[in-house]
Amino acid sequence: MEDWRSPETIDRLNRLERPGFAAEFLRRNRDYRRDFVRTERRIARAAVDAETARISLARRWGLRFRP
Repeated sequence: MEDWRSPETIDRLNRLERPGFAAEFLRRNRDYRRDFVRTERRIARAAVDAETARISLARRWGLRFRP
């Protein structure tokens, strides 16, 4: 992962619109990544319904997906 403090990265982040910035925030957030992996593992084990688990993940993190 690149250094978020580098001038190139800061310049790229400053050009992002809200959805892109939010995606970058989550991509770098250790707790989100851990929660995402945990959710996907539970789905793979068939411990939970995939749609329900992903909706729950989205709610926990305040995500909204639009078509």
